[in-house]
Amino acid sequence: MASLLWLAHVLCFLLFHLHFQASSLSFSFNSSSAAMLCQHDQSLALLQFKKTFSITSNASSWDFPHPKPYPKTESWKEGTDCCWWDGVTCDIETGNVIGLNLSSSLLYGTIHSNNTLFFLPHLRKLDLSNNDFNRSQIVPQFGQFFNLSYLNLNYSVFEGRIPLEISYLSGLVSLDLSRNNYLILEATTFNELVHNLSQLRELDLSEVNMSLVAPSSLMNLSFSLTSLNLHSCSLEGKFPDISHLSVLVSLDLSGNYDLIQESTYFKKLVQNLTQLQELDLSGVNMSLVALSSLMNLSSSLTSLKLSECQLQGKFPDISHLSVLVSLDLSDNYDLIQESTYFKKLVQNLTQLQELDLSGVNMSLVALSSLMNLSSSLTSLKLRRSQLHGKFPDISHLSKLVSLVLSHNNFNGEIPSSFGNLKQLDTLSLRNSSLGGQIPSSLGSLKELFILDLSYNNFNDEIPSSFENLKQLEEMYLSNNNLTYLDLSNNLLHGPIPSSIFKLVKLSVVILSSNKLIGEVSSAVCELNSLQILDLSNNSLNGFMPQCLGNFSNNLSVLHLGMNKFHGTILESFSIGNNLRYLNFNGNQLQGKIPPSICNCINLEILDIGNNNIDDTFPHFLATLSKLQILILKSNKFHGLVKGTSTNYSFSKLRIFDLSNNTFNGPLPAEYFNNFKAMMIFDLNMKYMGAPNYSSYDYSVSLTLKGLEIELVKIQTLLTSIDLSGNKFTGEIPQSIGKLKSLKLLNLSHNQLTGNIQPSLGNLSNLESLDLSSNLLVGRIPMQLTYLTFLEVFRVSNNQLEGPIPEGKQFNTFDSISYEGNLGLCGFPLEKCDNGERQQPAASKEIDSKSKIGFGWKVVSAGYGCGVIFGIAMGYVVFKTRKPAWVVRMVEGEGHRKLKRFSN
Repeated sequence: MASLLWLAHVLCFLLFHLHFQASSLSFSFNSSSAAMLCQHDQSLALLQFKKTFSITSNASSWDFPHPKPYPKTESWKEGTDCCWWDGVTCDIETGNVIGLNLSSSLLYGTIHSNNTLFFLPHLRKLDLSNNDFNRSQIVPQFGQFFNLSYLNLNYSVFEGRIPLEISYLSGLVSLDLSRNNYLILEATTFNELVHNLSQLRELDLSEVNMSLVAPSSLMNLSFSLTSLNLHSCSLEGKFPDISHLSVLVSLDLSGNYDLIQESTYFKKLVQNLTQLQELDLSGVNMSLVALSSLMNLSSSLTSLKLSECQLQGKFPDISHLSVLVSLDLSDNYDLIQESTYFKKLVQNLTQLQELDLSGVNMSLVALSSLMNLSSSLTSLKLRRSQLHGKFPDISHLSKLVSLVLSHNNFNGEIPSSFGNLKQLDTLSLRNSSLGGQIPSSLGSLKELFILDLSYNNFNDEIPSSFENLKQLEEMYLSNNNLTYLDLSNNLLHGPIPSSIFKLVKLSVVILSSNKLIGEVSSAVCELNSLQILDLSNNSLNGFMPQCLGNFSNNLSVLHLGMNKFHGTILESFSIGNNLRYLNFNGNQLQGKIPPSICNCINLEILDIGNNNIDDTFPHFLATLSKLQILILKSNKFHGLVKGTSTNYSFSKLRIFDLSNNTFNGPLPAEYFNNFKAMMIFDLNMKYMGAPNYSSYDYSVSLTLKGLEIELVKIQTLLTSIDLSGNKFTGEIPQSIGKLKSLKLLNLSHNQLTGNIQPSLGNLSNLESLDLSSNLLVGRIPMQLTYLTFLEVFRVSNNQLEGPIPEGKQFNTFDSISYEGNLGLCGFPLEKCDNGERQQPAASKEIDSKSKIGFGWKVVSAGYGCGVIFGIAMGYVVFKTRKPAWVVRMVEGEGHRKLKRFSN
C-alpha cells in the first residue's frame, strides 16, 4: 500500500511539473531559462502551500526567546521571484528551492498528504517550528525528502504516531520533533530511526511520548551525535551504557522520573564523554550513583543540572569545573554542602551566571562565603537551604536578575545594599525570619516584576519609594506586622494610601482583614491590569466606585464584602468582562440588582447577602450558565420565586440561599428540577478559587447547622438550599428528593403546609434538615431514618403527630428538635400509647366529663386553645434556649495566600 501511494504521488508530481512546463513555453530557451522554469514550478507550489493556511493573530501562545512571530508568507507574491521570498533559500546554480524556514510564521492549519509542500523534492533544510498545525499528524510524505539534512518541527502542535518513513531520511544531520506533547514514538520506528540515521549529529525528541521505547535502544544511537535531548519523554527503567557517544557536547535526559541511573554506567559516562559541555539529568533517579564520580566530570562542562535526582551524602569537590556557567543541584534534600568545598566552588567558578542550591542542606556553610560569589551571577536561588545568621552584603552581584532566598532563618533586617541590585526583576525573601523596616532602597529596583516579602516580621510603613516600581506586577507582603499599607491579615488602619494606585501594572491587590477606613478612590480603576481586588473585612465606607464594573476585562475577582459601603450595586457591567467572583456581602447597599450583571457570563459566585436590596427575585440570573453559588440572604427581596421549565436554568448551582427575605407563594419546584449539580454526587473534592492564582480561595458567608460563619474555603462538594425566614406557602415539593448530593436543607420559619415528603429520605448525603416553625401536619416519615449522615434535625413548632422514628441518627436528637408539636411521642419525648401520645391525667378527666355532659365541639375548642398556647410557649423556649449541640466547623482555618513562582 505504501509503495502504491508513493507511485501515485510521483505521478501527481510529474503531471504538476509537465503542466507548468507547458504553460511556460513562451520563455526563451537560453542557459538561464532552465532555472526560471524550475523556479516557476516551485513558486506555484509554494503559493498553493500558502493558501493552505490561515494567519493567526494570537501570537501570545508562542514562547520566547524565539524570534517574535510574524507572517513570513505575506511576502510571497505571484509574479515575483520566489528565491527572494522571506524564508525561502534557492540553489544559486539551478534555482531549486533547497531551504524553507517558516519558523514562528503564525501559520494555522493542517498538513495533509497531498500538500504541495511535498512538490519540493530538492529541500535540504525544512523548519516549520513554532506554528500551529492544529494537531494534525506527521504524514508519511515527510519521508520522501531524501535530500533533507535538517528537519525542525518543534512546538508545532502535531499529534499521533511518528511515521516510520521519517527513518528514510538517512541524510539527516539534525532532527527536532520536540515539544509536541501529543506525539508518540513507537519502539519499531525508533529502532529504525537510530539504525538508518547514521549521520545524525543533533536529535531532540523532548516531550515526545517514548514510553513504548526500551532505554536499551539508546545504545544503538549514532556515534556522531553531538546533541541528545530526551527531556520528559516518559522513559522508564534502567538507563543503559551510552558512553560510546564520545563526541556528545549536550545531553539532556531530565524529567524522566522513572528512569534509573546506575553507578557503573554513570561512571563510564563521565569518563568517556570528555567533550561534554551541557549535562541535565534533573528528575532522573541517581540514588545509586556514588557522589565521588562527579569529580570526574568533564572540565569542559558549562552547564550541570542535577535537580531532584535523589542525591544523598556530602557533595564532593567539583571546583575543577572552572568554566561552569550554570549549576543546579536543587531539591536534593539529603545532599549536604560542606563549607570547605563550597568556599572552593565560589572561588574557582568565576564564570558562573546561574546557581541554584535550593533544598540542599547548607547549614554548615558560612554566610560570609556568599560575598565571594562570582560577580557575573544573574540568578541566585537558595530556597529552603537551612541558611542562618545575618545576611551578608552581596551588593557586588550587580548583574543579578533573580534572587530567591525564601524559607531560611536569617536574622536582622534586609541589607539596604540590596538597593544596588538594579537589574533585579524577582526578589523573594518569603518566610525568612527577617524583621525591622523594609528599606526604602528597594524602591530603586525599577526593573522589579515580582516582590515577595511575606511571612516575615516587618513593621512600620511600606516605603513611599515603592511608587517608583512601575514594572511591579506581583507584590506579596501579607502576614507581617505592618500598620499602614493595605495588605491582608495585618493591623493596617487609616485610608488606603494613594501611592498604591500608581503601581499601574499590579495584577493582584489584597487588602482584606485590616482596619482600613474611608472611601475607595476611583483611582483604583487606573490599575487596569488587575485580576484580583479584595478589600473585604475592613471598615471602608461611601459609594463603591462605579468604574469597577467596566474598567478592565482582566478583573476576575471583586470582593468588597464586610465593609460599610452604601448606595447601589455597580450599575454597569461591561460586555466581555471576565468576572467570576462577586462578593458584596455585609454592606448597606440598596436599590435593585442591575440586569447588566448578565454580562458577567463567567460568573461562578454571586454573594450580595446582608444588605438592604429591595427587589423581586432576579430571574435573569438564570442565564448565567456557570453560576454555582447564589446568596441573596437577609435583604428586602419580595414576591414570587417562580422558575421556568428551561432545563439549563441554574443547572450548575450548588448553593442557593434566599433566607431572611419576604418571598411568598409556593417553593420554586421548577428550579429544583433544574438543579442538575445537586442531583449528582461528585467525589472529586476541590476548593473554589481564582483560576490563575491557585492559592487564592473564594469565600462566602453561610448559616451552617445553625451558626453564621464565613467559609474561608468552599468545597466543591458542599451543596446547600436555605429558604428559611420567608413567607413561602403550600406543600414541600416532592422534586426536592432528586437532589441527592444535598448536604444542608433549611425551609424553617415559613408557612409551609401538608406532610413532610417521604422523598426527603432519598437525600442520602444530607447532614442538616430544618423544617421548624411551619404549619406541617401528619407524621415524621420513617424514610428519614435512611439519612445516616444527618447531624441536625429540626421539626419543632409545627403540627406533627404520631411516633418519632427510632434507630440510627434519630437516637441522637434531643427534645429541642421536636418541641412545639403536641401530637408527637416517643424518644426523646414521652412514650407513645398505642401509637399516640399519652394524654395527661387532667385531659382524661375532662374526656370522661365530656361523655357525661360536654359536647365534642366544646372540647375541640378548648383543645385548640391549648395547642395555640403550647406552640406559643414552645416558640419562646426555642428562641431563648441555647442549642444542645456544637456545630462542627466545615472548613479548616487558613488565610488566603498567593504564589506564582517557586519559593
